[in-house]
Amino acid sequence: MTEAETTPPGDEAGQYWYAADKQALLGRLRRIEGQVRGLHRMVEQDTYCIDVLTQISAATRALQAVAVGLLEGHIAHCVMDAAQNGTDPSAKVKEASDAIARLVRS
Repeated sequence: MTEAETTPPGDEAGQYWYAADKQALLGRLRRIEGQVRGLHRMVEQDTYCIDVLTQISAATRALQAVAVGLLEGHIAHCVMDAAQNGTDPSAKVKEASDAIARLVRS
């Protein structure tokens, strides 16, 4: 495989559509990371199981919200860019469909 086949395309600078929102995205991921560290502490402290499960649910929803935002952006930018540039967007649509399938299974 060539490097082009193994590396998803970004723009010329190697950035993706979310570059403008990168700090906000990283902030959300840091908060989720904090939630997961909190879960670890809860288990270490023998917190009641239902309370741990509630926090797992919250962390899961937060990750799903990030994933949905990335999927929306992929469709709005990557798929649309392919269509507007005269490239067949079906590969980008397939990527989105595969990602949705992975999210639904998890």
